Amino acid sequence: MSDVTIKMFTLSTCSHCRRTKEFFIDQGIEFEFTDVDLLAGDERRTVIEQIRKINSRVSYPTILIGDTVIVGFKEQEIRDALGLS
Repeated sequence: MSDVTIKMFTLSTCSHCRRTKEFFIDQGIEFEFTDVDLLAGDERRTVIEQIRKINSRVSYPTILIGDTVIVGFKEQEIRDALGLS
């Protein structure tokens, strides 16, 4: 696997988001995440606008693996993007 940055936009109460986080942890892969529902005010609005630019539906989880955007917990797509297939 290459040294790629993984960033996720999630909700703290979302089962698909939780499963995606568990997948990365189980695989020993470092990732960053933002639980959007725990943000407030301008910070929350700013993050939602960032998400809207890459996922017009603003649904969760929105995952960035390098330049690849994956919406939802799609394990095979995540594996492909990471070269884990």
